[in-house]
Amino acid sequence: MLAVTDAELGELRTRLAGTRWPARWPVAGWSAGTDPDELRRLVGYWASGYDWRAHEAAINALPHRVADIAGTPVHYLRFDGEAPDALPIVLTNGWPSSFLELTEFARRLATPSKHGGSAADSFTVIVPSLPGFAFSPQRPSLTDPVQTHELWHLLMREELGFTRYAAHGGDLGAGITSRLAEAHPEALLGIHLMAVAGPVAYDDESLTAAERAYLDSVAAWSAQEGAYQHQQSTRPLTLAYGLADSPAGLLAWILEKYRAWSDCGGDVSSRFSDDFLLTQASLYWFANTISTSFRPYYEYGEKLTRRVERVDVPTAVALFPADLGQPPRSWAERTYHVTRYTTMPRGGHFAAYEEPELLARDITEFFRELR
Repeated sequence: MLAVTDAELGELRTRLAGTRWPARWPVAGWSAGTDPDELRRLVGYWASGYDWRAHEAAINALPHRVADIAGTPVHYLRFDGEAPDALPIVLTNGWPSSFLELTEFARRLATPSKHGGSAADSFTVIVPSLPGFAFSPQRPSLTDPVQTHELWHLLMREELGFTRYAAHGGDLGAGITSRLAEAHPEALLGIHLMAVAGPVAYDDESLTAAERAYLDSVAAWSAQEGAYQHQQSTRPLTLAYGLADSPAGLLAWILEKYRAWSDCGGDVSSRFSDDFLLTQASLYWFANTISTSFRPYYEYGEKLTRRVERVDVPTAVALFPADLGQPPRSWAERTYHVTRYTTMPRGGHFAAYEEPELLARDITEFFRELR
């Protein structure tokens, strides 16, 4: 899949080495954004110590496939389950993630006997790249009627021949998974989410104390942490020019999120290795997809994305304490048929990478009852 030329690799290293750094502020650490010392360290390693070729080879060894779905090429990984009747499941990542974040987790679901589980619980795992992420090109039009959830259904049902299947997602992937279940309840055995869509409408007087506290926390989070979302929803291209031109700027933009949204206690290296973070940034850089990865935010803000109204298939909600929101069960039940609700002891937004065992156990137990 990847064939980065020596010239492209050399250009990246030249750009990194020639980074024009902004003037220092009289602030320390991460208080005003990405820590300049941490970023300088990572940029230096990216330029002269990081072995892209080793990671490129590992990525190319993954079980890649590409399908033409309704005229749109869709890249995906396929991990066959170890049992002949393994349950098909489609996993959808969020932003600023990629398929790469889900690969070891997918292997855990496909071969549970290698991780202390039973082969009877295995899944055949499909991990697509979102349109405009990594190896899937963006959809050709903002008004394309075949939205991502429909691409996923056509991939699972028509291309791969799965009559019924399961789905999991967090962040953007939770919205896609929700729309998939709403549109095709006959095909979805159940869905597993790490985030939920709020109700289209509700009566303020009907809110419980827990729901009010949750909405207050969402407002506080948006005020403190939501600037990226507002920018990506309203003027994404203005931001994209700088990030597509500066690898240091690109790394700063996503690095801040890996720190802020993970259960790392402020030390991003406690959850993610330098090589993992730089491989994610390299995928965005070499595929030139940071700009197109903003499209889901813009399309939602422009009301081009279908809103979730009611999901009636069995739904599991798993909440990790360092993730962006902690909706109470009653809030989720306003939109979903919630049959399982789990609050995890640790983990964050990138749970498939941070806490694969916890997440795999929750998915396995939920779908064991539905198989």
